[in-house]
Amino acid sequence: MNTKTYNVNCIETNHITINGQGNNVVWDKAVTLKDFVSPWETRPIEKMEFKALHDGVHLYFLFKVYDAQVHIDKKDDSIDSINNSDRVELFFRTNASLTPYYCLEIDPTPRLMDFKAYPNKQFDFNWNWPAKDIQIKSSINEKGFTVEGAIGLKSLTDYGLLKEGKVETGLYRAKYHQQPNGSYEPTWITWVNPNTKTPNFHIASSFGLLKLIGASV
Repeated sequence: MNTKTYNVNCIETNHITINGQGNNVVWDKAVTLKDFVSPWETRPIEKMEFKALHDGVHLYFLFKVYDAQVHIDKKDDSIDSINNSDRVELFFRTNASLTPYYCLEIDPTPRLMDFKAYPNKQFDFNWNWPAKDIQIKSSINEKGFTVEGAIGLKSLTDYGLLKEGKVETGLYRAKYHQQPNGSYEPTWITWVNPNTKTPNFHIASSFGLLKLIGASV
């Protein structure tokens, strides 16, 4: 089975300012990824786009979610609150055995739930991506929300994630729908279909590949 691959085009250094709007003209140089599915859901899913670029120093990423009914759990800023909100997600793995992999889950505000993980959903929430190596901003409007960020390539290298210009990556979204009883239940959306009977992103088959074009790292 061929691994899904997204080509991350190279731009000149410091040509993107992260503002959460995703409106920098440099984003026009990126490939627009729209190939998202929810294999476990029968209803249509909202449109979603992902873009990425790099400048040899940072990996820049952009999610645009077209959804007029964004759900954000605002009870506090806890992991549980973020976990019960609409969000986009990037997972990076060191190898197919998932020992370890790293998770960045970002809601529309943008609150970040970052953790280190091992197989069978062993999560270390005491771990955080170094603040100096990640920047995230977002915006919300009547059409949906945008999450824009930058991750230092050195940090990806230090964690054993960037190898020969490639990063094994999962791209996902959690969409919460209100139920008749007032509760919210998620629809799980993914770039790569993991071919599981029930939703599961924490599995090797849910990962694709980001290939940094022109990378010397």
